Amino acid sequence: MSVDKIAVGIGGVAALLFIAWFFFGKRQTVVAVESRVRITVDGGYTPEAITIKRGRTVRLEFLRKDASSCLEEVVLPELGVRRHLALNETTPIDITADRVGEFAFSCGMNMYHGKIIVVE
Repeated sequence: MSVDKIAVGIGGVAALLFIAWFFFGKRQTVVAVESRVRITVDGGYTPEAITIKRGRTVRLEFLRKDASSCLEEVVLPELGVRRHLALNETTPIDITADRVGEFAFSCGMNMYHGKIIVVE
């Protein structure tokens, strides 16, 4: 086997590993929240996961920077919240989770997701 074939093979394997890491190796940022958190809405949610304590009221401040219609609404179905997010404005949403667990939130079209992790 020639050197150029080995180099092409190694380059191909490296490209496959990079693609797998880029698309499937996405790391989730989890932020512990005491009383309020700003969630930036720009091609998704940042941070996309927060941890709060059960029974504590927390203010989620959604700052929408993305003009796409998909992200103009946020839905927290298990907490009974559906709210319009104005572009380049902060929309506060106060929540109090009374049970431990994971509660998803998403855009109005259910394409972008985040979650609230409620702990003791």
